[in-house]
Amino acid sequence: MKKTCEFVSPKHPDKLCDFIADSILDAYLAQDPDSRVAVEVMGGHGVVNVSGEITSQAKVDIKSVVQTILGDNYLVREHLSRQSEAIATGVDSGGAGDQGIMIGYACNETATLMPYEYELARHLCQVIYGYFPYDGKVQVTLDGSHIITVVASFQNAPHNELEDLLRRTVKADTYLINPAGDWTLGGLDADSGLSGRKLVVDAYGPNVPIGGGSFSGKDYTKVDRSGAYMARKIAVDLLKYHHSQEVMVKLAYAIGIAEPVMALAIIDGEDHDLLSNNYLDYDLSPQGIRLALGLDNYHFADLSTWGHFGRHDLNAPWR
Repeated sequence: MKKTCEFVSPKHPDKLCDFIADSILDAYLAQDPDSRVAVEVMGGHGVVNVSGEITSQAKVDIKSVVQTILGDNYLVREHLSRQSEAIATGVDSGGAGDQGIMIGYACNETATLMPYEYELARHLCQVIYGYFPYDGKVQVTLDGSHIITVVASFQNAPHNELEDLLRRTVKADTYLINPAGDWTLGGLDADSGLSGRKLVVDAYGPNVPIGGGSFSGKDYTKVDRSGAYMARKIAVDLLKYHHSQEVMVKLAYAIGIAEPVMALAIIDGEDHDLLSNNYLDYDLSPQGIRLALGLDNYHFADLSTWGHFGRHDLNAPWR
């Protein structure tokens, strides 16, 4: 079966916006761990827009956070309000901050329990970024475990040097190196970026479904993020417990309600309703997830690059 997967570097415009969104979140949580934060970031060509809802006792200089990352030459525009009182009422009582579907996945293809094509693309991107720490992306196409094509486009990476690096790193039938030509202008100077736009890269690659909600810029009450982390942990636990080849977990929530309206595990193609069968003894409420995963102990900006799953460098319970 042929599969293709891409990965992008931390200096890609969209990932820069993810990093900014999570850096803003971290700044609020550092002062007030109960901050309610849901921010989106769009930037490019000297301007960064920060929009969303924040309810917090913290006082954060958002402009300073952004300019620390990008430099003083960026104009920062803020469009922020407090969280809706109607939403806050449901969240204050322990309910989810929004409705949505979260996907967790694990397979036995790699040591990280992630899809092989995803790990290969991530690894290649990390290798290149170690030599050329700029805006860039890679893409790999496989037929089974055989690598057919590798595509790499990286800023400030001369064609011959980049090709030599890739050939030394991985064996493929075809290498497409800076296929539109070498380039030096990248990041938010060359293109616009938007937080949450690289969710497929954040998750498991294009061959696994995603729930659709952005991770970055959101505190634990937003189950788009915390529920996805918990779903991954459940998938990993079930894969190991059943010695399975593949597990997909689907969680669904209703705004203001603590417990999920659906908790389904698909183990090697067979459905298991986690709400009616005692497979796991986890508290799947937002507060339960917060405690079980120790979400107060993480800098979320660290999670905004190199994917949110399968990362042993973070030693996260959902890795």
